[in-house]
Amino acid sequence: MKEEIELHDENPSGSNPSNNPWLHELIEQGMNRRTVLGGALGVAAAQFLGGSLLSRRANAAVGAGSPLLGFSEIAPSQDDTIHVPPGYVWDVLLPWGTPLFSSVAAFQLDASNTSVDQAGQVGFNHDGMDFFPFSATPNERGLLVLNHEYTDANQIYSAAQGSAITADAAGLEKVKKALAAHGVTVAEIYKDTNGQWQLQVDSPYNRRVTGETPVVFSGPVSASHPLLQSSITPSPLGTLNNCAHGKTPWGTYLACEENWNGYFGTESATWTATPLEARYGVSKTGFGYRWHIASQRFDLEVNRNELNQFGWVVEVDPFNPTSAPVKRTALGRFKHEGATVVESRMRAVVYSGDDENGDYLYKFVSRKPWQQAIAQGESPLDVGVLYVAKFNPDGTGQWLRLQFGKNNLTPANGWADQADILIRTRQAADFVGATRLHRPEWITENPVTKDMLLTLTNGTGNNSAVNSNRDPNPYGHIIKLREPFGDHTRQTFTWSVFLLAGDNFYDTTVPASQSIFGSPDGIWADYDGRIWIQTDISNSSQNRADRGYDRIGNNQMLAADGVTGEIKRFLTGPRGCEITGVITTPDQRTMFINVQHPGESTTFWNGLFGAPSVTNPTTVSSFPFGQRPRPTTIVIRKLDGGVIGT
Repeated sequence: MKEEIELHDENPSGSNPSNNPWLHELIEQGMNRRTVLGGALGVAAAQFLGGSLLSRRANAAVGAGSPLLGFSEIAPSQDDTIHVPPGYVWDVLLPWGTPLFSSVAAFQLDASNTSVDQAGQVGFNHDGMDFFPFSATPNERGLLVLNHEYTDANQIYSAAQGSAITADAAGLEKVKKALAAHGVTVAEIYKDTNGQWQLQVDSPYNRRVTGETPVVFSGPVSASHPLLQSSITPSPLGTLNNCAHGKTPWGTYLACEENWNGYFGTESATWTATPLEARYGVSKTGFGYRWHIASQRFDLEVNRNELNQFGWVVEVDPFNPTSAPVKRTALGRFKHEGATVVESRMRAVVYSGDDENGDYLYKFVSRKPWQQAIAQGESPLDVGVLYVAKFNPDGTGQWLRLQFGKNNLTPANGWADQADILIRTRQAADFVGATRLHRPEWITENPVTKDMLLTLTNGTGNNSAVNSNRDPNPYGHIIKLREPFGDHTRQTFTWSVFLLAGDNFYDTTVPASQSIFGSPDGIWADYDGRIWIQTDISNSSQNRADRGYDRIGNNQMLAADGVTGEIKRFLTGPRGCEITGVITTPDQRTMFINVQHPGESTTFWNGLFGAPSVTNPTTVSSFPFGQRPRPTTIVIRKLDGGVIGT
């Protein structure tokens, strides 16, 4: 299923042709589901689910609550605004189109800004984000670095331009504007004397990395590799579909390329996908952007290898605005949802989910201690071992090496070298027997327990009938991984289900006492061990009773105690949006949140108010200013100046 309103979403059916096991099959083997489906969670099942459900019930029985979650839970909402708990306030900080420099044109409400304007303005559809504080004033000033995932033609183009891409100069200008709205924004921000956060216009650190910014390749795959040779661009350009992110111990930002395959297409009647292209979901029509009509750079027939320049983790140095973004190829090529970096035994360890139904979870471990590599002028991310996860029914698992010469990844089996494995990462993971997952997305480390928490957004498509079987799995869940002694360089782990998302009214597998939510996506653990969970309910399912999402309402953010599993709803977003990207200042008294695609075409709201268009973009939402909807970063503060979440 790929409805017209979900052009920007991943393929719900996935592109994995292997017979590798599914995680839900392992759950079926590892516990007595009849006990769960009967509505009474037995002790054995509770233990399999990580003890989190049992802990919540014990707390509820004695009237206790998590000391980490001191706020009053708010209700689900269908309002076109942000709601936060009593005692909290929110403000708009960086909406799409905000000029980073005084020389750049102001944002035009009719969306008539040019591609040149957009290249100097905050990009579109904010996603992953991190804060890089200035050492002298870490809680009052720093660099906010945020991704921009994709663009929506109904919102970024004016009525005069129209939404269609044409094979002329006007069409090329629209492609260039969309490219300029992608990528990464680096913005210096500060807290003024009134306690309000502001953009530092004309900061020397302010920067846009776009779909046309020169980039370099580093690691086992070089830009000169035959499969990366473009017939249009003489050297690699840009980054696309930047979803989640990572932050390194050495102070750089990792932007992750996710659904890059959807930007390419062709009108050729004879073009057919190779096995490599098919495994990455490449098709003649892509996601319907039709950029190839105006720009041969994106034409699969004319410029076949350009797409292999995407699907990487891109390192950006926010404190060096003249540095080129670097695509770190040792981390593999797939649809990276994020690149969460933890330090273990002095190594840099990077976890990354491949966000498509039926794909995998990966881990990279640097060969050298990261400080040693930096001191020797090397990147810790260029040399190391890439692994893919295999989950076993008994709650154990192994990290399988994706390394040339290991696990039969040899010339005899069709693998030329390590570069070949990294370009064809998905096929290598298929070959070694990784476990297929229900859309692996963000992953975070709980600093208290050292567990890794992974969101699995949903299963086989959001249009599937909602039932209690969880296959299909329309609500998603969160997996907890524990590696021996908290050592993330190990090659084994144990796993359990931390939380089942959903609504007990439709699915009695979900505890009736649990806050209702669906499609967990963004996840981040703060310094105290609160687990912030953000949702990305598809626009085809939001608010719909026939999808089991009417009582859940708009997308939201919740907080969970990482030990007890208690969960509370903290924030609800406007109509048609996704809530994504979360970080605080070091003192945890300021929180930054991204609101992506408010007002995007949404089945439920379209039925009431009509679908948005270039002539009327506000039918679903007018967030945040009561005008053309704009993706934006918001700031959340507690009125008493306390820690967010208490």
